[in-house]
Amino acid sequence: MTAPSPGGNWNDLKTRILSAAAMLGVGAGEIFLGGIWFQMIVVFVCGVMIWELTRMIRPSTEISGMLLAALTASILSGVLAVGIGWHLLLLFVVPIIGAIRFPAHAVLFFGFALYLQIGGVALVYFRNTYGLTFVLWLLAVVIATDILGYFAGRLIGGPKFWPKVSPKKTWSGTIAGWVGAAGAGAAFMAPLDQGWLIIPVSIAVSLASQIGDIAESALKRYFGVKDSSNLIPGHGGVFDRFDALMGACVMVLILTFAGWPVAWPCGGCS
Repeated sequence: MTAPSPGGNWNDLKTRILSAAAMLGVGAGEIFLGGIWFQMIVVFVCGVMIWELTRMIRPSTEISGMLLAALTASILSGVLAVGIGWHLLLLFVVPIIGAIRFPAHAVLFFGFALYLQIGGVALVYFRNTYGLTFVLWLLAVVIATDILGYFAGRLIGGPKFWPKVSPKKTWSGTIAGWVGAAGAGAAFMAPLDQGWLIIPVSIAVSLASQIGDIAESALKRYFGVKDSSNLIPGHGGVFDRFDALMGACVMVLILTFAGWPVAWPCGGCS
């Protein structure tokens, strides 16, 4: 998690906590319900992130961004309704249209738009296939990485992790995030019926979440914007809040289909 320095400004903490509590309340309900309810919130979030992506690339294209967001939501809804199969090729539609619409930044739009959609599909796939506990583990890893990284970075500070890309991220916060993820993995060993290998897997997922955060930071830095939008008080935009989760989802998707190093159970999926 990013942090300016030890004893840094804590003025935004109350706003961040209130916003996070509101998001947690809505998200927890949707995650618990699963099915179409969880699918709808994921589709909505992905659509908003595509809109924010277009705003960062070209702020004056509000209408184009909204249309691409609506198209994203429509395609994701259809793909998720049908199931995993050749229909996944439809995920290339929005990236291709956006690349044509923004030729100067075609590669950036294509890559991020495809990545965000894959992350969203993966999240719904995990909930439907592996169940509630699995998604709770994934969220616990991302949240532990975020929270411990935030406080360690602000309290300890120290050398920057990657100053040219994410000037506020520190090594202390990064490592603290790994420790938090390891703890989250250990806590879910019994609920997920996993051995100790879930701990290094959780650390790998933590690293992927940090890379997702860094990737979005690099994107914002490239376009000279502070936040992807101002939709969430204290957190910036939706992409700012879900960048780490998208990175984690893609990593877990890779590990899952590779079948290494943990074979996830589906017992009790609901």
